[in-house]
Amino acid sequence: MVKKASSLSALGGLVYSTDAGRHCPDCKQPIGACTCKQSVVPAGDGIARVRRETKGRGGKTVTTVSGVPLAEDALKELASALKKRCGTGGALKDGVIEIQGDHVELLLEELAKRGFKAKKSGG
Repeated sequence: MVKKASSLSALGGLVYSTDAGRHCPDCKQPIGACTCKQSVVPAGDGIARVRRETKGRGGKTVTTVSGVPLAEDALKELASALKKRCGTGGALKDGVIEIQGDHVELLLEELAKRGFKAKKSGG
């Protein structure tokens, strides 16, 4: 038979804490301060895939670039350059560059100019 606690103090102290936050499994540092994965290039076939998406974005069109074989810092620089080239905003989320608007053809040309193997993906 399990005895129920009558109050939070009866549980013996800490019940839940977000103090530690998320940590990198390799270096045990907080995700924002992790230095072990900054120079790691994501595994893939080396082809940058460019596609137009609208699902889950409130009807707004976004062009995504995924599979770019670059480390995190170089990927941030590329995302910034592509946003400037398109003249729009965007974001870098989980290794995927998101550019606001439909810029598939322009991004394919720009990536080819920069020496990447790029492919149109999706319809």
